[in-house]
Amino acid sequence: MTAVVTELPPSKLGTKEHWDDVYHEEISNFIDHGDEGEVWFGEDTQEKMVEWALANVPPSPDLSVLEIGSGNGALLFGLLDAGYPARCLAGLDYSSSATQLAEIVAVLRDGEKISFTTSNFLEDDPLPLPNSVSPSGGVDRWDLLLDKGTYDAIALGVKDEHGRSPAINYPSRVARLLKPGGYFLITSCNFTEDELKANFVTSETGLVYHSRIQHPTYSFGGKSGSTCASIAVQKPLPAA
Repeated sequence: MTAVVTELPPSKLGTKEHWDDVYHEEISNFIDHGDEGEVWFGEDTQEKMVEWALANVPPSPDLSVLEIGSGNGALLFGLLDAGYPARCLAGLDYSSSATQLAEIVAVLRDGEKISFTTSNFLEDDPLPLPNSVSPSGGVDRWDLLLDKGTYDAIALGVKDEHGRSPAINYPSRVARLLKPGGYFLITSCNFTEDELKANFVTSETGLVYHSRIQHPTYSFGGKSGSTCASIAVQKPLPAA
């Protein structure tokens, strides 16, 4: 089974220009009013992701955690507040304005500095954490990869000449960058749990389903659902 990304129409939410404008405005708001910016999907969802991390990938000196599309850094700052060492945390975003905002907030928070870089996840390998040692092949691999809305935005990007969403390449990138035994935790508002499983748990990625986060549900017209979905998948350890 290979990934089949649910077709979503292209939107400005899938463009770099949109996010550059959003975070440029948030920088101005932070400078003028001290507002660190929006917590994407809300503080409750972020707290649930931090709780999941604490239960499944607890803080340790040698841990490596990367958020894909880190925006203003809110989720990584949440992990920092929960006891994860800053030297173990990294964020990347293809918007330089987002990276700039996260770095400004980090400076004013004092303490050790989280690594924030401007990078396109679909095209570039993330920069390694300071003092990390790349395995053979030169690609740093991570204990935990996090996504809170980035896959959604990528899926809203302009399709290629074959009509494929840029998100089609995302799951294989995740699998490539995970350490054996490592986890990928994703929260989405555009994809259901079943769709996320179908896209990430495939023969191509080799990833396996691990767990889910329960979000508040609502009922309408005899059906129930949630405003977002979160699942975790894992890269299996090599067979003994």
